Amino acid sequence: MNVRPLAQNPDEHARFAAHLDKLRQVADADEADLVSRVLADPDRTMAQSAVLRHVDRRAADLHTGAAYEGWAQMMTQVMTDRPFLAQRLREWLLFRAVTLKLPWQPHDLLASSNWLQLKAAAGTNAGVIEFLAESGRTKRVRNAARATLNHRSES
Repeated sequence: MNVRPLAQNPDEHARFAAHLDKLRQVADADEADLVSRVLADPDRTMAQSAVLRHVDRRAADLHTGAAYEGWAQMMTQVMTDRPFLAQRLREWLLFRAVTLKLPWQPHDLLASSNWLQLKAAAGTNAGVIEFLAESGRTKRVRNAARATLNHRSES
């Protein structure tokens, strides 16, 4: 039986937790390098999951500010070979546009994931919420948008 000491090769759960901890604490200047190192983990699925959590946390913090675009460009360069992560960054850019009422295209929102449509349906842009109440991809998205509209009309 080939048993490796935990210190030499921790299981993916321990590595996942360690990656998340490092990503939470990383300085802005070192972020791209750390994300690249995490993505080099032999367990590609676990590494991508850790980076996805980091991307969602950072994008949520940055998406309404001026720093978002530079950060997103940097992250896009790091994730060029990870289509799912690159797609998530594009969806955060679209969420930024609808949140800040910047130009956006309805077909881009309709082509987006359920994750983004649900996030936008719970957002603050009434025009987007109304659009999703009528045209959202799934019944769940349409119902979520309608619930947001109903909640707003009751307030």
